[in-house]
Amino acid sequence: MEQKTFFRLTFLIVTAGFIISFTSTNFSHGPTKLLDCTDSSSSPLCASRNFLFNKQQPRPIPKHDPKPKTKNHDHASDTPNHPLDPLTVVELNKVRSILTSHALFTSGTPHAFHTVVLEEPDKNLVRLWEKGNPLPPRKASVIARVGTDTHVLTVDISTGKVESENIPVNVSGYPMMTIEEMNGMTVLPFSNAEFNRTILSRGVNLTDVICFPISCGWYGSKEDNARVIKNQCFLTQGTANFYMRPIEGLTILINLDTKKVIEISDTGRAIPIPGSTNTDYRFEKLVTTDKTRRLNPISIEQPRGPSFVIEDNHLVKWANWEFHLKPDPRAGVVLSRVRVHDPDTQETRDVMYKGFVSELFVPYMDPSDAWYFKTYMDAGEYGFGLQAMPLVPLNDCPRNAAYMDGVFTAADGTPFVRENMVCIFESYAGDIGWRHSESPITGLPIREVRPKVTLVVRMAASVGNYDYIIDYEFQTDGLIEVKVGLSGILMVKGTTYQNKKQVEKDKDGNEEELHGTLLSENVIGVIHDHYVTFYLDLDVDGPDNSFVKVNLKRQETEPGESPRKSYLKAVRNIAKTEKDGQIKLSLYDPSEFHVINSGKTTRVGNPTGYKVVPRATAASLLDHDDPPQKRGAFTNNQIWVTPYNKSEQWAGGLFTYQSHGDDTLAVWSDRDRDIENKDIVVWYTLGFHHIPCQEDFPIMPTVSSSFDLKPTNFFERNPILGAAPNFEHDLPVCVVQSVSV
Repeated sequence: MEQKTFFRLTFLIVTAGFIISFTSTNFSHGPTKLLDCTDSSSSPLCASRNFLFNKQQPRPIPKHDPKPKTKNHDHASDTPNHPLDPLTVVELNKVRSILTSHALFTSGTPHAFHTVVLEEPDKNLVRLWEKGNPLPPRKASVIARVGTDTHVLTVDISTGKVESENIPVNVSGYPMMTIEEMNGMTVLPFSNAEFNRTILSRGVNLTDVICFPISCGWYGSKEDNARVIKNQCFLTQGTANFYMRPIEGLTILINLDTKKVIEISDTGRAIPIPGSTNTDYRFEKLVTTDKTRRLNPISIEQPRGPSFVIEDNHLVKWANWEFHLKPDPRAGVVLSRVRVHDPDTQETRDVMYKGFVSELFVPYMDPSDAWYFKTYMDAGEYGFGLQAMPLVPLNDCPRNAAYMDGVFTAADGTPFVRENMVCIFESYAGDIGWRHSESPITGLPIREVRPKVTLVVRMAASVGNYDYIIDYEFQTDGLIEVKVGLSGILMVKGTTYQNKKQVEKDKDGNEEELHGTLLSENVIGVIHDHYVTFYLDLDVDGPDNSFVKVNLKRQETEPGESPRKSYLKAVRNIAKTEKDGQIKLSLYDPSEFHVINSGKTTRVGNPTGYKVVPRATAASLLDHDDPPQKRGAFTNNQIWVTPYNKSEQWAGGLFTYQSHGDDTLAVWSDRDRDIENKDIVVWYTLGFHHIPCQEDFPIMPTVSSSFDLKPTNFFERNPILGAAPNFEHDLPVCVVQSVSV
């Protein structure tokens, strides 16, 4: 195929609870053409797509559906402008060319590139670099599988030199799966005669069944010395929401390398497949007589255009903030070199060198044969960025949003584009940033208000049934709010019960353990947890920082000292070593968690700092010796503090897939290294317990929680003073249509 052609192959890949839209792209200057799977095309991609969706015609797009704006950005001409810019299409193609001619990949042994990303320059080089200076040498970090061996390589793009890094022999696990092998697992069971007989014995047509692979963790012999995966299957007949129609108790164990079925377990023959009634979630398919009043659309208009700019594709500047932003196949979105302008000193000051989602841990709470292994690590096993879907204008992001694409690689090293993966927009919902009105008794007619206008960086990962929304929200007072939203569809379990009255009881009157909630006829929503662990390399006014736990303690007054009997005082303890920085949150141990630079002080002598402000969260209740919790030991605390180490970025370890938990954040932290006045990293885990309820059926409303990074003695005074109020002459004049009452 000639290089000048430009095409995009789009197909759906069903993974362990995930449906991934994969795009393979050759780049040039022609228009984008989508693969048409509506005719009798013999393409294997079309065959896969039509099989998964029962050869249904594609959904017609209603006239009111938003369409992405026409792209003028030509990724083929991108060049790096910053040391942290992601690898460009040209660079990725060069890396592919270098590797495919390397001896390691020319032996004829099957191989795949699981990760190809920028090998970031040393932190000191990046911190000293200024625009206009030459870029440090551009290198690629590559994780590849050759046969059954894993290799970690560094490719110098300019010289073509390939360096191999030694992998510790005592560290378990495999790299995250490629999209191609996940896709292959969706159809592999249908080549197995025993599996087909099992399906047909239920009176179900094979063409109405969809299967997808689920990472199975590590529990011992079956997962030792082989890369394996399990498949779960669903009935697609009658609904797009096939998650509500599980073929319960049927699991298929598959060897990922040999692509052979190892074992089929079928413990659910007596459990009916739930029906499809009232499960479809597509708006145009809903038939309702509901009298709920229709909402009128709301839009933010900016007559003078947005207040932010994106320079050189990745450097975002807004109000008093600037930061580097890039998509990443594992982390999703990476924020780097986050700095804020100080209105008093006129300096642009360091806040955070790097921040991103390091890992997501999702254990389900059902110990039965078909469920015990469902303990997903969404970043290290599947790639959180690879699961990020194109955002839907006007719904995922408002009209005033700008979009950023991700450029990733397929298993053969070919670059592809994930369009509209990230959106950036200014948000104003009528909230107040600060206000004060003087009481009439003062004689001062003052009513002073600052609107709360923020800048939001958003991505959404469609993790099959679950959808995660990640927001980084910047405020004019120097605060960064990090928010996680959970939405989408439940992963449910089939049951023989249609009503709670049928649930069996023992002789003492105790109900049978359902491991969840009966949501509908033959459907149980299984209890589960979500943990999202963030990597936060805070550099407050520079890299040498300390972590301070500020405890609020009750102090009793001395006899006769005061009419008061007690008061609260703040007790500051600087963490000396890593174990001092292991924090379990408690309402009965109220504390603040500061990161300070003792070498930089304010005018009155306080060390400059930022603090981590937790909000609603959850803690893991699993036994620390439970195999999934060993792998997810980074959730044993809500806060960890470690010295900066370039190799320690992934809380579940570099190789998370089937790891034994021997290379996690918990293992590193137990080394108890010094962290006072060091370049330190703060890790924060945001947790959710989810006990499903009927309002989660057949879809779930979005549930959110967040934490803040808040300036603490960082500024001499509140910088929001410089934010301008809104005035009528700044805004468009809109005519309100008459509304019937």
